[in-house]
Amino acid sequence: MNRFPRVMGMRSGYDPVEVDTLIGRIESTLGRGSHAMEPVTADDVRRATFRTRRGGYQETAVDFALEAFVVALETQAKRPVRLAMAEPTGDMLREEWFETQAARVERVAFRSGRMGTGYNEDEIDAFLDRIVATLRGTTDYPVTGKEVREARFSTVLLRAGYLIADVDAFLAGIADVLDQRA
Repeated sequence: MNRFPRVMGMRSGYDPVEVDTLIGRIESTLGRGSHAMEPVTADDVRRATFRTRRGGYQETAVDFALEAFVVALETQAKRPVRLAMAEPTGDMLREEWFETQAARVERVAFRSGRMGTGYNEDEIDAFLDRIVATLRGTTDYPVTGKEVREARFSTVLLRAGYLIADVDAFLAGIADVLDQRA
């Protein structure tokens, strides 16, 4: 079953078997598939990681689908309880959304650069840690969307580095999220 587009050529993507297994559990939890599968929570989906393999699913497509499933699972979980005092305020919903985005940043996995070139992994990881702290409101030095757009990272040659195009595309989306944090 091909639920998502696959990567082309010799590139690696998420393992389709692992992704399909998780989505089967999600659909079962939401009452759409086999009810014999173990239920899954929104937090389980947020923490999900997948091995990569050549010709696997495109990571971006899977990640967007998982974000939608997280919303569906959270909505379902909140449906039975409707106490007036427990209704989230606009600020609570906003903070939950930023927490979801922080979890997304923590979960991101970039492919390795080609031919031994790419962004320095340590620099990117440190920058992502600052972004997570900003999204959670736990830093005195928050990162702005403008800083993300203007960030420059050193590249490495002949050693492990993150694929530049993947990092740039991901950070462009996160910059828009950070603009809303201000």
